[in-house]
Amino acid sequence: MTKLKAQLIVSDFDGTLITSDGRILPVVQSAISKYIADGGIFAVCTGRILSSILPRVRALGLGGLVVACQGSVIADIATGEYIRRDGLTPEQAAEVCAAIEGLGEHVNAYCGDGFVTDIPEGNVYLKKYEQITGVTASHTDIPVSRHVLEKGLVCQKVASLCTPSSRKKLYDGLSSLFAGKYDVTCSADVLVEVSPAGDTKGEALKFLASHYGIDMTKTVAVGDNLNDLSMIEAAGTGVAVGNAVEELKERADFIAITNEQGAVAQVIEKFGYANE
Repeated sequence: MTKLKAQLIVSDFDGTLITSDGRILPVVQSAISKYIADGGIFAVCTGRILSSILPRVRALGLGGLVVACQGSVIADIATGEYIRRDGLTPEQAAEVCAAIEGLGEHVNAYCGDGFVTDIPEGNVYLKKYEQITGVTASHTDIPVSRHVLEKGLVCQKVASLCTPSSRKKLYDGLSSLFAGKYDVTCSADVLVEVSPAGDTKGEALKFLASHYGIDMTKTVAVGDNLNDLSMIEAAGTGVAVGNAVEELKERADFIAITNEQGAVAQVIEKFGYANE
């Protein structure tokens, strides 16, 4: 009889579960399917909005819950029904948008199933982002800060699609400005994201463990970027993939192979099962 060591394994999506060209390797798919068949629970926790991640986890054959928007959203995979849906009020979202605008960067405000942006239509980087996420932006000719306030939009997160060279300055500036007020993080070298305070992947992991009745010591979390830090620190075992940022590797209990090599399959094999 197969004996599990970890009862819940939670993985980031981009840069962790999938390859750089958006594929799930057969070895990873096989490992996930076997782990679930043996009684384990596998979940995805991502910064993507729900409409972007739902088709991917359904294609992966996952059931149960999925975490989106860094933890602001938790939903049932089968039905798409929200279990939890927090957000920034229109006033809070406008404040965050205005801060990003003041730093000279573009703004994306994520509300429900889509996002509104001040990046011009046809922008090559925006088009690539839309292709990756599977979500097409709505555009506004007025500042996004004004748009969300006038429309009364509750936003699950606000982000800036920036250049790698400008990310640190933007991240440091927003972190200093909103310390203790909002959660500021990075999910890629071109994204700085702001979410409601407390809506982190770490808190989402705790929610999942409680929901499934699993002790935190029996959980494993794996990720690649700063937005995964709270998750790997909260888990019984925190794993950074080989392509992860150094800050995450320094705090991880284990450093796996890269996403391109099938890191999640290695994690399942190493930590999912008890040694015979």
